[in-house]
Amino acid sequence: MPKGIAKSDLPTKVCVVCQRPFAWRKKWAKVWDEVRYCSDACRRRRPGGARDDLSGVQS
Repeated sequence: MPKGIAKSDLPTKVCVVCQRPFAWRKKWAKVWDEVRYCSDACRRRRPGGARDDLSGVQS
């Protein structure tokens, strides 16, 4: 008897950048509710550009 869950039965989301569906991954198990991007490439291309929390920092 096979172990685990069939890929077709895994939860999916739609990437906010490329609008493609992507499936749950084991490394996202604890943070699945916070995952918004399908890949690092899409995360870098996210709307808004650079991180907002560093905008007020002066050097």
